[in-house]
Amino acid sequence: MVASYKRLFKLLIDREMKSKELAELAHISPATVAKMKKDGATVSSDVLVKICTALGCTMDDIIEIVPDKAQ
Repeated sequence: MVASYKRLFKLLIDREMKSKELAELAHISPATVAKMKKDGATVSSDVLVKICTALGCTMDDIIEIVPDKAQ
């Protein structure tokens, strides 16, 4: 099982927000947001909390656990 952040990027599209704006709002690096564009990327729970706080959402709104394609 791996983490997918497709929900996060769909939420950004729905809010017409760019990744760079999210990084600034959540006080995380743009490189971290870019890393999250790959399924299975590992980010700390602190980063996820910062994103949820900045967007006023829950973790269920930004992350989904999906089966690993290698299995």
